[in-house]
This record gives sequence, C-alpha cells and structure tokens, in this order.
Amino acid sequence: MRIKSRLHVLDKHLFHAVARAHWPGGEQILPPLSRAADNSLLWAGFAAGFALSGHPRLRRAATRGMLAIGLASPLVNLVGKQIFGRNRPSPVNLPLARLLAMPTSASFPSGHSASAAAFATAVAMEAPGLVAAPVAVVAAAVCFSRVYTGVHYPGDVLAGAGVGVATGLLTWRLWPRPRPAAGEGEGEGEGQAEPIEPA
Repeated sequence: MRIKSRLHVLDKHLFHAVARAHWPGGEQILPPLSRAADNSLLWAGFAAGFALSGHPRLRRAATRGMLAIGLASPLVNLVGKQIFGRNRPSPVNLPLARLLAMPTSASFPSGHSASAAAFATAVAMEAPGLVAAPVAVVAAAVCFSRVYTGVHYPGDVLAGAGVGVATGLLTWRLWPRPRPAAGEGEGEGEGQAEPIEPA
C-alpha cells in the first residue's frame, strides 16, 4: 500500500507539471489532435489512406491497425475502466484555454492512449519506417495530449499505452503475415516487403 500511495503521489506531481505548463504551440496543436482521436477517427483516417494507397504492405498495416484497436478499445473501456474506476483529474487551476470537455468515464486506463499505441504498434509491424515513424510520433503526441489537456494522469496514459502495445503485438498471433509461395524471391508476393517509392 505504501508503494501504491507513493506512485499515486508521483502521478499527481507529474500531472500538474505537464497540465500547468505552457509549451510553445501546445494549446494550438494538442487539444485539436486529442479531439481528432475521439472514437479512433484519427486512426480510421490513417487506415483509409493506407487502404487506398494500392500498396499491399500499407493495406495490411491498415487492417492490422484497426484489428489492434478493435482489441484494445473494449479491453480498456469496457473492462479496465470498470474494474479500476479511477476519478478524472480535477480541472481546478488548469489553463482553461486548452481544457477539453471532461469525459464522464473513469480515468484509468486511457482509452485514447490504448488505441493510439495499438494502431502505431500494428502499423510498425507492416509498414516501412518512413510511414511507421510519423504514425508513431502522432500516437505519442495523442498520448501526451491527454495529460496536457488535463483529462488523464500520466499513469492512465502509460497503462493504456501498455495495453495498446500488447494488443498490437497480439495481432501477429491472430493474423500472421502470409508466407511467400514456393519459388518467390525476396520482395515478391504480397507477403514480402516490397519497396515503396517515397512521394
């Protein structure tokens, strides 16, 4: 219990350090980004772009990413939040300019962070680095935005992201990458890593 109490205090200290800070451009970028990730619409947009690209690897990344969210979201929102029932942070003394409407659901774990990490992990397993890296940066920004806007403690975000990474990796078990047919060389067939020319 003493360790749990100390972690709770540390979590609150980190929350106030972030949520009360003034980061250049933060108020203009992070709240809209956080809202864009509501109901995983941001990730659905990425997936749609990948699916329409015509590249097999990106189509697989889109499918795997949405599969990962489909696992992470109910696990966090329907199971985790019901079990832990943690209260949201208090909005008192936080900069009103960047506060989002406080969600009514429990705070722990963060559903936005779970979906972001799930999608980014799944995309990293399929897409080339030039595609996966920006997705990972956006996912990290969404996670950070949940603390910066005052709707989640850092511990909520870390727990949600952990669930997201785990479910992203789990998709490999549920949907393994197809093996190339006999006689196909490296980079041939949809199951191999064909090159993608940069735009």
